[in-house]
Amino acid sequence: MTKEDCVLYRILRPLVYVLFKLIYRPQIIGSNNIPKEGAVVLCGNHTNLLDIPLLFCTTKRTIHFLAKDELFKGLGKPFFYSMGCIPVNRRTKDHQALESAIKVLNDHKVIGIFPEGTFNRSNDIILPFKFGAVKMAKVTDSVIVPFSITGKYKMFRKNQITICFDKPYKIKADDLEDANIQLMEKVKKLIIKNRSEE
Repeated sequence: MTKEDCVLYRILRPLVYVLFKLIYRPQIIGSNNIPKEGAVVLCGNHTNLLDIPLLFCTTKRTIHFLAKDELFKGLGKPFFYSMGCIPVNRRTKDHQALESAIKVLNDHKVIGIFPEGTFNRSNDIILPFKFGAVKMAKVTDSVIVPFSITGKYKMFRKNQITICFDKPYKIKADDLEDANIQLMEKVKKLIIKNRSEE
């Protein structure tokens, strides 16, 4: 993926940043935990389509999101590719999406992923994570930055939605199942902590 592939992202991000912060007034905690350079995997829970523009507000770095392949149809295809997104077939183990994400990380860029794979509409704090995030981080020796999103998206209501980033870390365990559980627990603890402070 070349620099030119994300030209639309670089154009839209400042506009999204201003409008989103004006309308939703999010509370952003720990954004300094996102490294300013190098390969990074941002991983957190998924609550709403607005989670993506929320992440736009947290770093000036271009985030390459993994997005469901249904979005890459018709006019959506050139739009999402120009935004630097990577299509994922959620109906199967998508090795091509994983390889594309690994290439982005090997180029020392940022991947944004919601390992739950969908919005959490259950009563559980978090849904089981898929293994893609820990696998790509392990293969590329990238740092993982866990984050949590809590609260509700309410227009013109200050601090109703909060995104909180934990400290970056690298996967040391050879067992990806253990690494995945560790990542889930980090995100879960962030969610519980920030919900208790609302």
